[in-house]
Amino acid sequence: MRSCLLFGPHPVLFAAAWLPVFAAQGQQIAPADTTHQKVDLEEIVVSASKVEEGFLQSPVTVEKLNARALRLTPAPSFFDAIEHLKGVQVITPSLAFKVINARGFTNTTNVRFAQLVDGVDNQAPHIGGPIGNILGPSDLDIMAVEIVPGTAAALYGLNAINGLANFRTKNPFSSEGLSVQQKTGVNHVGDPYSGAKIFSETSLRYARVLVADKLALKMNGTFLRGYDWVAHDQTDINPNGNATTGLFGASNPAQDQVNRYGNESSDRRNLTLGGKSYSVARTGYDERDLVDYNLQTLKADAALHYRFRPGTELAYTYRVAGFDNVYQRSNRFRLQDYRLQQHALSLITPVVQARAYFTRENTGRSYNLRSMGENIDRSYKPDNAWYGDFATAWNAATAGGQPVPQALASARAAADAGRLQPGTTAFNQRLSQLQDVNNWDVGAALRVRASLLHAEAQANLAEALRRGGAHLPATLDLLAGADHRTYIVVPDGNYFINPNPGKDPLNDNLTYSKTGSFVQAGGRFFAEKLRLTATLRADKNDYFNLKINPRFTAVLSPTPRQNFRLSYQSGYRFPSLFEGFSNVNSGQVKRIGGLRVMSDGVFENSYLRSSIDRFNAAVTAGINGTPGQTRAQAIAASQGLLVKNPYTYIKPEHIRSLEAGYKATFGPGGRLLADVDFYYNSYRDFIAQVEAYVPVASGGGAPLPANADLNAIATALNNTNLTGPAPTQARYRLWTNSQSQVYNYGGSLGLRYELPGGYLVGANTTYTRLDRTENGDGLEDGFNTPRWACNLSLGNENAYKNFGFGLNYRWQQDYYSQTFLVNGTVPAYHTLDAQLSYSVPAPNLRFKLGASNLLNRYYVSYLGGPSVGGLYYLSATYSI
Repeated sequence: MRSCLLFGPHPVLFAAAWLPVFAAQGQQIAPADTTHQKVDLEEIVVSASKVEEGFLQSPVTVEKLNARALRLTPAPSFFDAIEHLKGVQVITPSLAFKVINARGFTNTTNVRFAQLVDGVDNQAPHIGGPIGNILGPSDLDIMAVEIVPGTAAALYGLNAINGLANFRTKNPFSSEGLSVQQKTGVNHVGDPYSGAKIFSETSLRYARVLVADKLALKMNGTFLRGYDWVAHDQTDINPNGNATTGLFGASNPAQDQVNRYGNESSDRRNLTLGGKSYSVARTGYDERDLVDYNLQTLKADAALHYRFRPGTELAYTYRVAGFDNVYQRSNRFRLQDYRLQQHALSLITPVVQARAYFTRENTGRSYNLRSMGENIDRSYKPDNAWYGDFATAWNAATAGGQPVPQALASARAAADAGRLQPGTTAFNQRLSQLQDVNNWDVGAALRVRASLLHAEAQANLAEALRRGGAHLPATLDLLAGADHRTYIVVPDGNYFINPNPGKDPLNDNLTYSKTGSFVQAGGRFFAEKLRLTATLRADKNDYFNLKINPRFTAVLSPTPRQNFRLSYQSGYRFPSLFEGFSNVNSGQVKRIGGLRVMSDGVFENSYLRSSIDRFNAAVTAGINGTPGQTRAQAIAASQGLLVKNPYTYIKPEHIRSLEAGYKATFGPGGRLLADVDFYYNSYRDFIAQVEAYVPVASGGGAPLPANADLNAIATALNNTNLTGPAPTQARYRLWTNSQSQVYNYGGSLGLRYELPGGYLVGANTTYTRLDRTENGDGLEDGFNTPRWACNLSLGNENAYKNFGFGLNYRWQQDYYSQTFLVNGTVPAYHTLDAQLSYSVPAPNLRFKLGASNLLNRYYVSYLGGPSVGGLYYLSATYSI
């Protein structure tokens, strides 16, 4: 907590000291709501063990947002409020797309963290992770949020090795009526790249019991419109591209700005000009030139519930969403006319729980921003013509007496003559045209149609035996379950093909399946002061052998208010569709899945790009040195730097985790809640990417044989002319496994105290650290997590005459970010969220005036992402 206090949550501390005094001086103070003045010892969670259990007695760490916390939060939505929980990290690729993670190794497509709605996975199938809350519930329908930070794979098997979130919605039998909510706000205040923009979100919920105690219906709809946060980081990530010629900064002709696309490594060539070798990149376009930042989401759901008898309920739910926003994985994308829909059927009884659901995804007219920038440039002038014009203009400029930096600028201006200019009709027409070209070598379209089919069931065997007359003690528990999941992809010829022998690559759908089962046994001993549980899970995934995951937990409760917990568990993460089967040509670099069926032969015949970069830098230094070498001499002198690709075909990622914790309440009525946890994780076989190039015979395209002369291999790998008639290398980005054994540890502390008069004060801090890497190869995903983060909060639903308020201050430390887009340090940042509410009992109307990032201090949550400023909003909620 010292870090939080050093960086001054002064507005929160001031409010904490002042507001109770203000309330005490009022002449009419609403009576304290005694139902909220203590921790409810009977509060239930379900996500930790897949059965209902007390919040305090959970065997693993569980964070929860209940109805009261959701009313108090100053965040614009329940999904935004998750960032205020301890042990949770949230990053922001878009105003309408946030990514949840816990315990390290965060990325913008977090396939290590599962996200469920009433137990149903709401991921986009081809991505392998959810797109924020696009297919999730609205603020009107959310009942509670449960977060399990840490591996949950032994029970869920959903690749949830970093944790899961379960959003529990309101049941129409117990929550009838009509509710309408309107949020109107503004963002981009003081943004140098955009004027202030209007934000609007309209939500509707209707629920009704059609037949008493038998049949109920609910419907929800939400329409959101706004203007997305702008990504405009102009940091050059290739600042030393021409260091041997003394050209830096604006004089560097190989600049590669973070949020500028079309000047990346595959858009550069080495040109010999005036006897020296220069690295020259094409010009490219800023992100804001290529993307429409207007965003919108239209989503709806409908559910029909039927109760056979109390405790036995069958429900069918249909969810659908269409949206436009910005998304990021290795590149940034404009998602446009993207559609998701899901059908789910669930049966809940005292003995059996079963679910089956089908999710369908269509990426619409989405496109890749990097490919768009590259191919707008190439569509007006191919690379060979552009570099030829550049060299001709450079020679003319130097012959006219211009110094090298000026000559390079003149050469670029001449080569760019006739270039399409952002905002013009011709530019917009070309962008729209390339948006529909489904080949990233010449276009930018993202055209994926994929589906997910899932079925699962679990049985409370102990309860079944007891109901059948067996004399089984009530203190013994026995649970078993099984699940099956199949992904189905319609090949598009660019992103996915069907690689399996005997299948048509373009006309036969690709399927990828997994089947799993678990059994869990437990008991409560010594007057139920000790609870022990053992879980064993088995999963069989296509292309992989059977994997076993155990989990062991213990909870010691000397008193109902004091609970110590200890758990050990392991988990596997199987490759996602993209990691296993991708087949994308992008800027002369082909991204291919790590399964042998996709990349057979590539690993064995390729060389690491990192070593090729060092080799080519050494060749350039040799040519530009004094005295200068010929290119052949420099290649011969430096070829020993080349390293054969040591990686191989992809296999599942594995984690082992040990966790200890303590949760307790203190004082009259349990006003003070304390929760502390500590964990230590060991990871192996991280699924990550490596770039490697295969030298090929000039003109033939066949890989050079393994016994080829090293000088021939080195000459091929020094040739950067990839678009000419005789390319001599094939470039790949491959999904594989790190050879590192990685350890990380951390913990969190949370305190919550109920003051007299209904004031709720909270504080939490989280510590997360990468401990060490054995056999470190630098390939594992970046840890991408701040070492320290903390939250302070204060709120009261009825501080004075139906007025309430909520405050939350968050601070997180700077951290090193490692991604395939950009590496570097994410600066520390702190934000203050605040809200003031007013309730009108009759009619049932509630107003909320709030701000996220009230002080409007722009920050980035990860490198390459947008700058996030203040969002100021007013919401009105009316219920009948």
